[in-house]
Amino acid sequence: MATNADTIAFRNALGSFATGVTIVTTRDAAGRDCGLTANSFNSVSLDPPMVLWSLARSSMSMEAFRGADHFAVHILAADQEPLSNGFAKRGADKFAALTPERGAGGVPLLPGCAARFQCRTAYQYEGGDHIIFVGEVIAFDHDDRAPLLFHGGRYALAARKAAALTASEAADAEAPGSFGEDFLGYLLGRAHFQLYGRMQDSLVQHGLDAADHFIVTILGIRDGRTAEEVGEMIGFTGARITPQQVASLAARGLIRPDAASGRLWLTDTGRRVMIELAAAAKAAEEEALGAFDDNETALLKHLLKHVIRHTDPGLPDPWASAGEI
Repeated sequence: MATNADTIAFRNALGSFATGVTIVTTRDAAGRDCGLTANSFNSVSLDPPMVLWSLARSSMSMEAFRGADHFAVHILAADQEPLSNGFAKRGADKFAALTPERGAGGVPLLPGCAARFQCRTAYQYEGGDHIIFVGEVIAFDHDDRAPLLFHGGRYALAARKAAALTASEAADAEAPGSFGEDFLGYLLGRAHFQLYGRMQDSLVQHGLDAADHFIVTILGIRDGRTAEEVGEMIGFTGARITPQQVASLAARGLIRPDAASGRLWLTDTGRRVMIELAAAAKAAEEEALGAFDDNETALLKHLLKHVIRHTDPGLPDPWASAGEI
């Protein structure tokens, strides 16, 4: 695998994680290799490249990761299910039959993966019963291999669970197509507002409203966009970007408008706030999905992506490279 710092290559490497499976590794203070299977991985920013993942406080590896300056995230390839199962076992010597390579900070790198991200630990945030780890990607490599996904029978299992309504639940359900509690728009809307409500304390703490948050998030993915571009990308939210909002965010030291080019740039303070809000969002997601198993979570996200694709009116993609916008 060849390491490549190009933004498009980084995005392609992230694309290997299509509701997939990762192994995260590090070294503890005594120089011992540590690692575990995780599917809580998310990208945060393309430029600079940053990712995050979460770890339960009850994990035996918590002390190692909290004290580590570096970690590595491995997106597993389709033939690495045995490796995933091995690293999911609590207390096992997971590296016993492996000869890993060494990455930044001496962290173990596993061979044969679809993608690997070597990270410097940038931030750690409290997330309820989890800790959110944010890493600055300092090196990555990507192989053109199919990723290990939750698929086939596992999707079918989750679908059977969703279909297993009791007789009373089925009797109480709304008629197909009716505008009631079973209406998709209502379900998606209520889920959105209840999930977003979990972030209100973080927004209030930073003196931001929802529109401010959308703007900072879009610039956090990649800044140097014009106000018009940001406006198009947040159009689906119903929010608008105004000169007054730009001036307010600039006055608070979160963005730096360039009058000559009309482009908006996050300041160091703005980027830190964006990452803190991303961590808060991840914590809210972990709490919301606490009642789901991994397969149900994968299926839920898979189906929501289908809804988004089939209802997209052609809005710009915030993650697209500059040449694709």
